[in-house]
Amino acid sequence: MTDQNANGCSCSGKAKKACTVNRRQFLFASGATTFAVMVAMPTRHGQAEQVPALVSTYPRKLIGKLSELEQDVPVEFYYPDEGDYSDSILVRTGVESGGGIGPQKDVVAFNLTCTHQGGSMYDSYKPEHKVLGPCPLHLSTYDVTRHGILVSGQAYQSLPQVLLELDGDDIYAVGMFGLIYGRYDNLIA
Repeated sequence: MTDQNANGCSCSGKAKKACTVNRRQFLFASGATTFAVMVAMPTRHGQAEQVPALVSTYPRKLIGKLSELEQDVPVEFYYPDEGDYSDSILVRTGVESGGGIGPQKDVVAFNLTCTHQGGSMYDSYKPEHKVLGPCPLHLSTYDVTRHGILVSGQAYQSLPQVLLELDGDDIYAVGMFGLIYGRYDNLIA
């Protein structure tokens, strides 16, 4: 008598049991097959060497003087260029802040364009909470003491932070940490 089991095998008598595959056999066979394919496939070494690395060189721009900064009074500037979405602020928070410069590491700078849908964060710095926002579009709010991390709202990325350098009393913008809204490259407006 011949039956057809669930696997579609036609088996008879004692051969029925030999026709099925248990879990252990399946895992062993699939592991062995994977190993054989990986070992037998030729590898293509050096492919990464064919792609040149792209290095962004941001302009070094004087944006203020440490001695002229007042605590919690933002100074506006444009960086990395004068193009769309490049308006930024420099602020002395009065508390140590992520990426901060100066003796207390409390001087930070951020791009003023919300990362969610490009709303302007102009004039939204709240000194009592050390945040930028809420964005007028969807209420995203960012903590300027913690690298512009999102506190609340619809955004899913931190606010781009302007990297700063202190040279004596002069404060320079030297780069960006994060992608500016509306750009695929911070250096192309």
